[in-house]
Amino acid sequence: MPDLQDGESSEMQGSGSKPYVLKNVGGVYSCSCPAWRNQSLGIEQRTCKHLRKLRGDAAEEARIGAAVPAPAKSAGKEEKEAKAPPLLLAESWDCVTNPAGWWLSEKLDGVRAFWDGARFWSRLGNPFHAPDWFLAGLPKVPLDGELWLGRKKFQRTVSIVRRQDKSDHWKEVRFVVFDAPKLEKDFESRLEFANECIRQDQPAYALAHEHQLCKGLDHLRAELARLEALGGEGLMMRRAKSRYEKGRSSTLLKVKSFHDAEARVLKHVGGAGKHKGRLGALVVEMADGTTFSVGTGFSDAERENPPPVGSIITYRYQELSDGGVPRFPSFVGVRGE
Repeated sequence: MPDLQDGESSEMQGSGSKPYVLKNVGGVYSCSCPAWRNQSLGIEQRTCKHLRKLRGDAAEEARIGAAVPAPAKSAGKEEKEAKAPPLLLAESWDCVTNPAGWWLSEKLDGVRAFWDGARFWSRLGNPFHAPDWFLAGLPKVPLDGELWLGRKKFQRTVSIVRRQDKSDHWKEVRFVVFDAPKLEKDFESRLEFANECIRQDQPAYALAHEHQLCKGLDHLRAELARLEALGGEGLMMRRAKSRYEKGRSSTLLKVKSFHDAEARVLKHVGGAGKHKGRLGALVVEMADGTTFSVGTGFSDAERENPPPVGSIITYRYQELSDGGVPRFPSFVGVRGE
């Protein structure tokens, strides 16, 4: 059967007037047909009749690790929660809580990763296919951290860690460790344990994240301004002596001058001028039902193949208007798989 080499694409005529585009990027196969785009599975687990026709059922079965299924209904909320690792998630700082005595660290603009002692898992419970040499030296204990390339390199990070071919691109990535979830002790003890694991085993592609005690509001503002001037995304505040817990917690707070939020895509609006023939803006809906448009922050590739209707995107904004609508919303990315 024919196949696509890494980076290659092919067209296949479907029921519409325009042919569908099939691609292979690092072993992750995709198709522009609605059946592929609208699946709720991770992109590395999706298939469709066009990919099966091109590659054959056996090749697709080997790629996704199971018998090629008929289109299945979306996984329910309970099923998704059961699959996800028990991660601690942050709330936003209310600008009122006194930060003195809290632990400060840079908010990394990377991809959250849970190391279970043997492999990496995403926030939603999907595996990352890191090469064996990247894993060498990592301790056989669970660690919480971020797969990170550097400031302002979020999309590059995503493009690498979603690959399935265990490529040399992973040499750009570092696993930055900031907690040890399974250690039933306070944050200071867990942080020291994680640091000691890195010092002792010296994995080539992992490092411990730096933390400092906050001296007060002026210190917080100065550190936030310093990091943002360097291109950083913001700060994380961790309450001293706090325990690790699953889900959102007021013991972990994110601090940014700009705010991030999520919204569901309702429809696509065509572009004009230089964007004619591709996406101009997304009409999205907040959890409270407020709708608005997001028209900036997209790459050319994202305008050509925009997030599908029904998907959840992350956007960045400065503040809410008196009517509760985000001001200056800008697209960040599709919510991590």
